[in-house]
Amino acid sequence: MIHPKKLAQLAKKWQRKVEAGAGGQQADECCSTVADKGHCVVYTADGARFEVPLAYLATTVFGELLRMSGEEFGFTSSEGGRITLPCDAAVMEYVLCLVRRDASEAVERAFLSSIAGHCHGQDASMGLTNQFALCI
Repeated sequence: MIHPKKLAQLAKKWQRKVEAGAGGQQADECCSTVADKGHCVVYTADGARFEVPLAYLATTVFGELLRMSGEEFGFTSSEGGRITLPCDAAVMEYVLCLVRRDASEAVERAFLSSIAGHCHGQDASMGLTNQFALCI
């Protein structure tokens, strides 16, 4: 698992490279690749962008998603250094909900085991209908 500090360093490194490539000019706020202070930008397999608080990266569920991402996409992606998680936006919303509600590690592990087969080339939101009720 990548340590949150190392992940933040990698994100800052890529941020500097992007800014240098764009002549140092920042893109529009809505399209910025730069995360707010204390956050890390991650993308889902369907291209949705999420700013995740760095503290969330120390959780079991994010650690496992990052590990799965490294296996599936590698950390040197062809998409400009984006960290792409192997799930879709709906699953990511659910993951953020679990972490915000401080779900137990057992709940996180149960969730991860339920999506393990769906994260590798299948519909990652399949079979999650009942789980979403926990966070609504």
